[in-house]
Amino acid sequence: MLTLTDNASTAIKDLSDRALGTTTGGLRISSPEAGSSNLSVAVAPAPEPQDAVVENAGARIFLDANASEVVADKILDAQLDDKGAVRFALVSA
Repeated sequence: MLTLTDNASTAIKDLSDRALGTTTGGLRISSPEAGSSNLSVAVAPAPEPQDAVVENAGARIFLDANASEVVADKILDAQLDDKGAVRFALVSA
C-alpha cells in the first residue's frame, strides 16, 4: 500500500483543508486504465465507493483500483518550492 512521508501528509492535509474547508476530504489519485502510470490527482470531498483510502496524520488519499496497483509499493513525498507550490513525487519503497 502507498506510504506517505510526513511532508506529503502535511501538504495533503493543508491542500484539502483549504480547498474544501473541511477535514474530511483528501486527494484522489486515479488512472484511466490498469497498469498505466498516467495518474490524475484532484482534491475530493470523499472517496468513491470503490476507492482504497490511505490515511496518515490526518491526511487522506483516495485511490481508484487502477492507481492503487500502480502506487502499491511507492512512497509519496512532497516538497514546497520557493513560491509555496507543492510538488509531489512517487519513489520506490
